[in-house]
Amino acid sequence: MFTDEEKQSLYKVIYTRRDVRSFLSDPIPQAKISRILAAAHHAPSVGFMQPWNFILITAKEVKERLAWAADKERRALAIHYEDDRKDLFLSLKVEGLREAPLTICVTCDPTRGGNHVLGRNSIPETDLLSTACAIQNMWLAACAEGLAMGWVSFYKKSDIRGILAIPPHIDPVALLSVGYTDQYPSAPVLETVGWEKRLPLDSLIFENQWGQRSDSSRMPEV
Repeated sequence: MFTDEEKQSLYKVIYTRRDVRSFLSDPIPQAKISRILAAAHHAPSVGFMQPWNFILITAKEVKERLAWAADKERRALAIHYEDDRKDLFLSLKVEGLREAPLTICVTCDPTRGGNHVLGRNSIPETDLLSTACAIQNMWLAACAEGLAMGWVSFYKKSDIRGILAIPPHIDPVALLSVGYTDQYPSAPVLETVGWEKRLPLDSLIFENQWGQRSDSSRMPEV
């Protein structure tokens, strides 16, 4: 179905994708934005509910308000860390909302599809899981397009609803800053600065039941 070259291209994008916080001001061609959104809209969704919406944010004054909301939460979270850990946390660049030419707010509508959505009645959070699939598609597409993307996760949802006039029942799942960058990291930033490291895949695989391992579950190096 796919050539070896096509398969390798897919894996290259998966392993290359990074969470980026520094952006250039260069404008993004509309065709690229359209392709990224189309990739998101073709994500799988439970019951084909398609619970996502996308708010495209380009206005400077709106980005300033979003950056204020993110910085307020960053400073509030700093109290949970002490000494060197706190200093490291505060030194991290956690968002590029002011720099990026575009930020996309991805939302989830839990009412999409009505009272009965195939699969969601059993597992209600599948609407959020479906939205996460759309975000992943968008992120991989952005990487393939030569763009950087950063997920801003420091904010109070009530602040974002107020700034973007989002209805109370709609969940603002993610703020994704998009743009070109000259600082694309070769490894995750939090791994580079020593905040956390990638867990060995073998340690996360069980066979048949929780906690049970076998030699057959060992994964080859990639």
